[in-house]
Amino acid sequence: MKIVDEYFGCDVFSTSAMQKYLPHAVYKQMIGVIEKGQELPREIADIVANAMKDWAMDKGATHYTHWFQPMTGITAEKHDAFITPTGPNSVISDFRGKELIKGEPDASSFPSGGLRATFEARGYTAWDPTSFAFVKDKTLYIPTLFCSYDGSALDKKTPLLRSIDALNKAAVRLYNIMGHNIKNITVTVGPEQEYFLIDKEMYKKRLDLMVTGRTLFGTDPVKGQELDDHYFGNIEERVKAYMEEVDEELWKLGVYAKTEHKEVAPCQFEIAPVYSPVNLANDQNQITMEILQKVANHHGLVCLLHEKPFAGVNGSGKHNNWSFSTDKGENMLEPGDSPKDNIRFLITLVAIIKAVDEYQDLLRVSVATAGNDHRLGGHEAPPAIISIYLGEELTAILEAIEKGDEYIDTINKKLELGVSALPPISRDSTDRNRTSPFAFTGNKFEFRMLGSAINISCPNTILNTIVAEEMTQFADELECYSEEELNDAIIRLIRKTIKEHKRIIFSGNGYSPEWRKEALSRGLLELKNTAETLPHYTDPKNLALFEKHNVYTPNELHARENILLTNYYQVIEIEAKTMSYMLRKQILPAVFEYESKLATIIQTKKSSGITSPMEEKLLFNINTPLEIVNKHLEKLEELIQKSHSGAREAANFAANELLPLMDAIRALTDTIENNVSKNDWPIPDYNDMLFGSIL
Repeated sequence: MKIVDEYFGCDVFSTSAMQKYLPHAVYKQMIGVIEKGQELPREIADIVANAMKDWAMDKGATHYTHWFQPMTGITAEKHDAFITPTGPNSVISDFRGKELIKGEPDASSFPSGGLRATFEARGYTAWDPTSFAFVKDKTLYIPTLFCSYDGSALDKKTPLLRSIDALNKAAVRLYNIMGHNIKNITVTVGPEQEYFLIDKEMYKKRLDLMVTGRTLFGTDPVKGQELDDHYFGNIEERVKAYMEEVDEELWKLGVYAKTEHKEVAPCQFEIAPVYSPVNLANDQNQITMEILQKVANHHGLVCLLHEKPFAGVNGSGKHNNWSFSTDKGENMLEPGDSPKDNIRFLITLVAIIKAVDEYQDLLRVSVATAGNDHRLGGHEAPPAIISIYLGEELTAILEAIEKGDEYIDTINKKLELGVSALPPISRDSTDRNRTSPFAFTGNKFEFRMLGSAINISCPNTILNTIVAEEMTQFADELECYSEEELNDAIIRLIRKTIKEHKRIIFSGNGYSPEWRKEALSRGLLELKNTAETLPHYTDPKNLALFEKHNVYTPNELHARENILLTNYYQVIEIEAKTMSYMLRKQILPAVFEYESKLATIIQTKKSSGITSPMEEKLLFNINTPLEIVNKHLEKLEELIQKSHSGAREAANFAANELLPLMDAIRALTDTIENNVSKNDWPIPDYNDMLFGSIL
């Protein structure tokens, strides 16, 4: 039996592997590069590259690749062999520093949003030494950034690293003004990953699942999640074997896969890691999604990462547990035991509250996708309206501070006006509110709006940047006060911020109609779909924010808006084409054949003098919606051919014309499915996929 401790991270070029393969002096320099962000000295680049190659080849690697995250949202790689010709029929294994540090993949076919023209194919990948290289499938994977010839970021990772720098700079400045000797902060994230598993043979019979990731047709199963019997239930042998292989693969790659269990919906599961630095967490979540899908194939299964593969049951999200700590190991979102630490906690807390309130639009932008639109607000995920849940105790403390009242907690500890006696707040002092988009859960914030397929870089880039902005504003305000005046100034700032931004705090049921009315009366934004949301990316205040903190240039932001709007339209257009194909090629022919059988039965009975009211009613129940489906289908096919003048127009067209018509076609087709015999229905139904898939 394998012992995890002995092989964990064995396929990662970790610090221990570096220590073994690098000369001691070079190893020390590499630690400085990794931990302190120092630039890799050119004179040691060849030494590091050669050591990395030797280590990888000892692991069986024959190739290397610069592994990057373009604006497709998934990863990209181009493999090169470790060979250099030495003669007509001979080679040596070689890998140089210049090959490690920079690559030149063809950038012409990646989304750029206008940052470069199609004929400008040159793009660069640059090694990111803060994320460890690893070996997978006989290839050395080198995490890299991806940029255009002029240096514009063409990926999701470069802005994330920039945002980490921005938050680090702002937080260190603010905390040191307050008298804390802090050198740097580390942002940590733990993304909880939900997914579905279904049988591979059934998947192959559903073109909609194969092409779009979700079912475009399908009536409700006879049993859904009503009994709450799937959640945390006993894991079937086939799934358990799958999970064991997933864990082993992830552990070899240094991914801290910790928790796994059944989720709410049938065939739905979750895997959650231990928290790690956000850059590493981002890369490891991409690895996790890849491994989940790859290993499923070994077990005759398919892993579905779409946010809503099945209508009528819960979809899949990815809860983003976000916090940051100092170089001393102090979590800034965990109250301390001293008044000084508690004031630091409160200033951090209100900075985040202010950030979420002022940049609701950006947080909604960060999770806006065609797939996630089906999930948000569906009684399985937070609503599309942003709010913060703090729990009763913290909410009461902030209310007391705002009013200048004393606060007495459950064990009679008073909170004086000066905040000097803030009572200890236990890690589990807050309950969990699954309807809250942004919930404080003891020592971190859980951003619950992310869809399961999303790359977590964008939500965390935005979180880091907006909090950096508020901390910068706080530092600007506080730096002019003397040491004697500072404490009172901080308390005034905390009180003022609570008063101005308390509208974003809500502890109730986010699903209730009453909350929607109240939220709108508070002036909170309701951005219902992706087409409506994404144009806020380039609002003037947001362009200024990102440029100020050197996270995105205005051109990079406009490009991202264009890319994401275009992607939204294209996803829905592909769904519309798939719906048309399945109706024309599979569903309608099967329905016509079944109608023919019914008509034959009716005619046979009629010629024998027997009435057939049941068959006639069944035929009527099929043919009536069928006529409407045919008309709608013709209209859908006309709409698919329509051209658009720009990305915004196309996205709005998809949201307001294509999707409603597709929803109407689906509802009618599902009615027909309910009246057609199972043997005559041409594709696996929900009962097949959700209950006959994984046993």
